Amino acid sequence: MLRMPATGRQRPTARAAGASAAELTDAELDAICRALQDSTRRSILAALAERELAAGELARVFPISRPAVSKHLRVLRDARLVSEHRDGRNRIYRLEPKPLAALDAWLAHYRTFWAARLGELKRLVESGPTERATPQKD
Repeated sequence: MLRMPATGRQRPTARAAGASAAELTDAELDAICRALQDSTRRSILAALAERELAAGELARVFPISRPAVSKHLRVLRDARLVSEHRDGRNRIYRLEPKPLAALDAWLAHYRTFWAARLGELKRLVESGPTERATPQKD
């Protein structure tokens, strides 16, 4: 059964999860997660992982309006997942990998937890049938 943390308790930060230089505050972690929850923004990040792109180039790739692409880029910029620089009249966008690395470090704590839990489950299943205690009736 899953238990919700008590009110006022803090969730693990990247530092608590063992991140070295890549540390996230709760606000930064929240911004990154909000940015990544949208499939269009994840697709924009995938495109920028290939190469830097101008805003106009990104707008041509996606079946949404230019203003919608701009809004997605603003969310990604606010989460520091992308940066922009000007080249004449064009705004050129680039993927910034450091926040993703910090998120990965934060998630590493949970990967370790699930690996241990799955290992326990594997041992239980491989041990074969066991006698289970039958619940006693009052």
